[in-house]
Amino acid sequence: MSVNVNRSVLDQFYRYKMPRLIAKVEGKGNGIKTVIVNMVDVAKALNRPPTYPTKFFGCELGAQTQFDTKNDRYIVNGSHEANKLQDMLDGFIRKFVLCAECDNPETDLNVNPKKQTIGTSCKACGYRGMLDTRHKLCTFILKNPPEASDSVSATAKKEKEKKNRKKDKENGSGSGEAGSQENFDAPDVVVRWPLSGGFAAAAHVGGRWFQDGDDDDDWGEETTKEAQRRRMEEISDHAKNLTLSEDLEKPLEERVNLFYNFVKQRKESGAVDTADKEILAEAERLDVKAMGPLILSELLFDDNIREQLKKYKRHFLRFCHNNKKAQKYLLGGFECVVKLHQVQLLQRVPIILKDLYDADLLDEDVIFAWAEKVSKKYVSKELAKEIHAKAAPFVKWLKEAEEESEGSDEDDPNVEVVYSPSARELKVETVKAEKPEKEEEDIDIDAI
Repeated sequence: MSVNVNRSVLDQFYRYKMPRLIAKVEGKGNGIKTVIVNMVDVAKALNRPPTYPTKFFGCELGAQTQFDTKNDRYIVNGSHEANKLQDMLDGFIRKFVLCAECDNPETDLNVNPKKQTIGTSCKACGYRGMLDTRHKLCTFILKNPPEASDSVSATAKKEKEKKNRKKDKENGSGSGEAGSQENFDAPDVVVRWPLSGGFAAAAHVGGRWFQDGDDDDDWGEETTKEAQRRRMEEISDHAKNLTLSEDLEKPLEERVNLFYNFVKQRKESGAVDTADKEILAEAERLDVKAMGPLILSELLFDDNIREQLKKYKRHFLRFCHNNKKAQKYLLGGFECVVKLHQVQLLQRVPIILKDLYDADLLDEDVIFAWAEKVSKKYVSKELAKEIHAKAAPFVKWLKEAEEESEGSDEDDPNVEVVYSPSARELKVETVKAEKPEKEEEDIDIDAI
């Protein structure tokens, strides 16, 4: 059953139709998943690659997605009803398909990865504009533009190749005059290779090579060094896009391992000191930014943690600034470092925590929440209790300092702090407000 692409239009004769989504739940327990059976047909009606709406579902539901373009299987982890996904598809259509001017779905996406922009152009009214790239799907689109993604399904490719083979067979082995050598030269060899936007072909006929669209012009591949360099860059760009999309689909554990190996490689090559921006970009690419401080602590800290903290402060700030989740992982990494160098660091726990606090890597509320509960997530329960016991004086000092700062806002106006150069301590004196002198009575000049 087909429905209107823009379901807010109730006209039954609306020309833009699409199939209704068909969802099939497979597996059970932790392995349960929803297969969108006809995603290829739906995406074709929307003129978008099937990976886009599938990834949109994953972003909205907070679920992992899987693409098997070879077998036309598009999967969203978890159990989801078809009606719920259909309603969610309306949101994708509003944001990424319908024209902002005329509400028709005859639009194309123009992706510029270098400028990080996504433009839209409407073939119905001629409108051109830019999409809001704040949605998570935009990151996926920028890394997998329509030209580089599988906009043509595997089934469509097979049908196209089958037609081409049938056509070539008819031209090469046809009977009668149409297939005789007297009327035309049948191609000895037909070669096809993929290009952006379709396939190109060349045929070897009568000792000469002809390219599609050429009649008599000689054809040959450009062999200059510049041309070779351009081809290698194109190949590497396509490979990079494929790698980016594949990495994002991997489980969290694998992505964390990828990030660990990335930082480790920079450290071994001696480039880690100036690679703070590069490390942050890799963590964001793999969607493991919050866990970054845990990995960095393991690779960059040892028993000389106080000096290393000064050296790599910028690296940790890029992850921990205004990110409480990353700060919690930093405390977990700190516990792991103490475990590895227990003899040297256990007695210095309060000093190290103060260094982390002074470096603006930890907020007060994060420290207080950590101190309230002993966790065995990173170290044993016994060691965790020892670390918390050693940290107690610092936590107490921090709470008192916070209380004093809050109390200072409500100072008694009659209390004055008196500074004496000879005194070693501050003295606090209560100053009584002086009563204003009585004003002299006004003198009436006429009464003199």
